[in-house]
Amino acid sequence: MASSTWWSSEDLWRKFAIWVTAIMFLVLIILTFDSVSEIKSGTDRVPPYSVINQRIDYTFDETRNRMAPIIGSEAPLFGAALTTEQAEELVTKGKLTIQAKNCINCHTLLGNGSYYAPDLTKAWLDPAWGSEAIREQLMIGFLMNPSANARTFGSGRKMPNLGITEEEAKGIVAFLKWMSAIDTNGFPHNFQPMKQGG
Repeated sequence: MASSTWWSSEDLWRKFAIWVTAIMFLVLIILTFDSVSEIKSGTDRVPPYSVINQRIDYTFDETRNRMAPIIGSEAPLFGAALTTEQAEELVTKGKLTIQAKNCINCHTLLGNGSYYAPDLTKAWLDPAWGSEAIREQLMIGFLMNPSANARTFGSGRKMPNLGITEEEAKGIVAFLKWMSAIDTNGFPHNFQPMKQGG
């Protein structure tokens, strides 16, 4: 019986597979910690929750050749500036409501979810809300009673009434405003924001 060569030994390949798996596991751990440090609130790409106290626009950045969020002057949500803690509490309330109501069953956030209804990543800046002056109240009215405040955004699809309270609606609006300030490398592509400042 002919002896096999060293490189075709089953034992060698078993050890090689174990070492490669162990090294890749370590790489995964390192990349996870690196990613978490980059995507937490208050970094260069993900602003602090208190950004909901400022005007947010979305304009073309020529140096990066893509659309990017611009954080501007004071424009407090619902007419009252919130402390950092209050802003975080309100945005968190919105995030938890979106999770509880399973919004990604129809919508997408940052491209994740279902493609039945509009992507919500830049919903705060969507020109379909009309104007900056009435956007907050339109959004709250729509979330609380979508059938009476129907907005199909050109799709003909209507949102069901999810029993969202006014407090939850305000939290969702705060979350969507905060989301619009995240630098998403130009996502969603070809999005045109509403005119700001009037």
